[in-house]
Amino acid sequence: MAIAKAERLMNLALCLLGARRPLSKRGLRASIEAYLEAAGDDAFNRMFERDKDDLRELGLVIDTVDNLDGETGYLARRDSNRLPPVTLDAAEATALGLAARVWQQARLAGAASGALHKLRAAGGMPQADEDGGYGDLHPHSTLEPRIPARETAFEPLMLACRDRRLVVFDYRRSNAARPERRSVEPWTLECWRGHWYLAGHDRDRGAERVFRLSRITGPVRSRAAAFSVPVPDQVTVREAVERWAGESATGRARIRLRRESGYPLRARAVGEIRETDGGWDELEIPYGHGLDAWLVEFGPDVVVLEPAELRADVVDRLRAVAKG
Repeated sequence: MAIAKAERLMNLALCLLGARRPLSKRGLRASIEAYLEAAGDDAFNRMFERDKDDLRELGLVIDTVDNLDGETGYLARRDSNRLPPVTLDAAEATALGLAARVWQQARLAGAASGALHKLRAAGGMPQADEDGGYGDLHPHSTLEPRIPARETAFEPLMLACRDRRLVVFDYRRSNAARPERRSVEPWTLECWRGHWYLAGHDRDRGAERVFRLSRITGPVRSRAAAFSVPVPDQVTVREAVERWAGESATGRARIRLRRESGYPLRARAVGEIRETDGGWDELEIPYGHGLDAWLVEFGPDVVVLEPAELRADVVDRLRAVAKG
């Protein structure tokens, strides 16, 4: 059955690539034996649509046009399906190999792996040595990059960023009991501390905003609407996510941690960690925007001593969580 499908896909691709004018479904059915053997029009239509999607997934660009007869025609233009030779040096090949491994836990894993196979088959990748590296560069090591992308909002937002399409979704802030509808012009997705964030222009608030994907509830819907503000450069957007995620510290916070807990916070300690009574330790950590959201994740194992505004923000977030 797999061989029969491969032959059918090959025949369809050859027909589309060899045609000088768009071919209708009727014309394609008459030209390909497997389609002639289909049991009825419905079976043929389902088979054809699956085959067309499979060819597009494999990288074939298929144009859809309207014939003079009012029928929909299909054509794979040769100039649209021809790429110049791609040749990568060792450093570029290593970078692509590492990037492909980053997406192992996302739905992009198959596409990334397929792209590498196509490059190797076309001779665009340098030959790997016995250790799996390229010269002095080794893409496979004890430490491998892994960025989880399990949020259902990830893929539709990634496509919306690529296509520059307005998105609408429900978003629950960490200190809010219920989600709110947001209308956003998406710029890019960034990953900080293992969490994905969307940076974009919030139309309802008329300002730049950053959204954590894990707080998006329900489906993400795209809208056909032009962006109202220009998209900043990548460096500017990354800095915005960095500020929102609390990476840019403007001061210090003094906290108390339950002993044998909160190791990520301990790693950021500034100065000495002091033992106190009752099984607690006291330490100072960098303080910036977003630190309150991070501290809440440690629950009863952390107590904010100062500054007072940070303590108040953490208490508000905990109360919102308790209210559900």
